[in-house]
Amino acid sequence: MPNRPLNVAVVGATGAVGVEMIKTLEKRNFPVKNLRLLASSRSAGKQAQFNGQNYTIEELTHDSFKDIDVALFSAGGSISKEFAPSAVKAGAVVVDNSSCFRMDPTVPLVVPEVNPADIKQHNGIIANPTCTTIIMLVAVKPLYDIYPVKRINVCTYQSASGAGAKGMFELIEQTKTVLAGGKAEPKVFKWPYAFNVFSHNTDIGENGYNTEEMKMVNETKKIMHDDGIGVCATCVRVPVLRSHAESITLEFKDNVTVEAALEAWKKAPGLTIVDDRAANHFPMPCESNEQYNVLAGRIRYNLAAPNSLTFFVCGDQLLKGAALNAVQIAELM
Repeated sequence: MPNRPLNVAVVGATGAVGVEMIKTLEKRNFPVKNLRLLASSRSAGKQAQFNGQNYTIEELTHDSFKDIDVALFSAGGSISKEFAPSAVKAGAVVVDNSSCFRMDPTVPLVVPEVNPADIKQHNGIIANPTCTTIIMLVAVKPLYDIYPVKRINVCTYQSASGAGAKGMFELIEQTKTVLAGGKAEPKVFKWPYAFNVFSHNTDIGENGYNTEEMKMVNETKKIMHDDGIGVCATCVRVPVLRSHAESITLEFKDNVTVEAALEAWKKAPGLTIVDDRAANHFPMPCESNEQYNVLAGRIRYNLAAPNSLTFFVCGDQLLKGAALNAVQIAELM
């Protein structure tokens, strides 16, 4: 935690992640001296609360960062690309939640439970990984540390919150419509979201993988400092509001045991084990909502390959997948 009060700006303060950033700063008693809430001209003038005080949303401009120490960005890649350099020039450190800087070799890509030391390498900008990568690696890193990992095979079940407030609104409204006997009309997504499952709504590349899947591949290698690790991802949208779930299979270089893996998880930061075979109780989105920790469980040997474990994780996409991870980075900075 910083040892002095800081002037903090939140860019994209009215979006789903921005709102959670403000809440998280308050809940974690981040030492905020002055808070500046920034958004588009459409949102300027609106009110938001922090620590019992009302704050007026200001329009984001290149001059918004005077005297700011930390700027938390969550307004999309184009906004980050345009305004983050202005924040750095004004003397702020930017923690960016977009994909804009993630694969820039000069920008650290950080999950505090996984690679906190990388923060020291920043030149004014630190990137937040994509939500699915964060949630996965919080559970993978403790096992990676005791057993070298050769391959990761992951299938995601991603919530509407990954598309922001508009995605959550579309799922709620479509669900109401379908339950009333109507037909879901897609607006935000290409396909009906209520009572449906579909491939993640990002572009498909020449290799057959969508952009979200390739983010998990490339970001994992960068965060883990391991270009040799194999990652295969299948990313899917499911009709859940805010927590992502992932089925993960790890193939290790050496023989592994479930018992040793559980012991590693017990000591791991940011992780809660939910693994009750007798009650058939394992991680669920409804139990990870509004929780800081990633839930991990259903761990078992992979019957299809030696030296391999399969398990299931859930994490709040708006918190550990976005806002919380950004605030944790600011705390460590």
